[in-house]
Amino acid sequence: MLRILHDTSYDFIRWWKVMAAITVAFIVLGLGSLAIKPLNLSIEFTGGTLMQLEFTQPPNVGQIRSTLDQAGIRGAEIQQFGTNREFTVRAQDAAAVAAQSKGAESIAITIGRVLKQKFGENNLTVIRTEAVGPRVGSELKRGAIIAILLSFLITLVYLSIRFEWRFATAAVIATSHDVFTTIAFLKLMHLEISLTVVAGLLTVLGYSLNDTIIIFDRVRENLRKGRKETLYETLNRSINETLPRSVLTHVTVFAATLSLLIFAGEVIRPFAWVMAFGVVTGTFSSIYVAAPVLLWIERKWPRRTGVRQSSSTATPTSRTRPSPATATR
Repeated sequence: MLRILHDTSYDFIRWWKVMAAITVAFIVLGLGSLAIKPLNLSIEFTGGTLMQLEFTQPPNVGQIRSTLDQAGIRGAEIQQFGTNREFTVRAQDAAAVAAQSKGAESIAITIGRVLKQKFGENNLTVIRTEAVGPRVGSELKRGAIIAILLSFLITLVYLSIRFEWRFATAAVIATSHDVFTTIAFLKLMHLEISLTVVAGLLTVLGYSLNDTIIIFDRVRENLRKGRKETLYETLNRSINETLPRSVLTHVTVFAATLSLLIFAGEVIRPFAWVMAFGVVTGTFSSIYVAAPVLLWIERKWPRRTGVRQSSSTATPTSRTRPSPATATR
């Protein structure tokens, strides 16, 4: 069996203040940019029409836009999709969508009709059409938010039962960090937030939570061994002991997401971006968010069992080893 990074003793938590400054700056930069421009929500959340078109000859984008403007579909977003003969057209004007008695489907029919009249029936093929009404978009947005909040609640209850409230709170805070960093990443990368991206976000939360649980499970095992060491030292020991497993898992997942980024199509690429970033932020939060938060909670609300403070680090400690006399009773 391949053995890498066994018996390491890196002091990971030592750098938590530097890492905290970096991640706070990243989140502030990403979320702060929302004041300049909002998130790029897909038509699944805003309502509207998305059409993927393929032309036999590369068209003039200006002619596409002017044709749609003349048909009353103003402000449509036109982007090249793959080759110079493939384009996507997004019509997300809320007033126009709401005014349609048949919903966004009628806009898709209008777009197809006027473009075929302009470029010829045989020179244009509609590859894909997505049409979502404003009411459906609002329901999907609400459902996505509820799904994320439920994942936090279930996580808190599960970890409180499996471990205790200190571990559960630290894990939920670390998972919340992953949500904010991923949203900041989506904003800075100008990625469109669709239901596929929300699915990727929930996958990232589960991935990060699994990594945190593995480390916390090793922490619990080491606490039960009763070593004469602080909780700070126990956390570092646990991270180092799970490091070989973490490296192999993260490299494997990142390689899979990298292949999706390179070889997958445009539709799945935002999901791959979220997953690739999730490997990084999930690993980061398990070490530099969950562990320091657990230390802080232990300092504020120490366990009833005997704990001692480390004179060098002033961090909470694990349970002390029982004396030989007590152990033989």
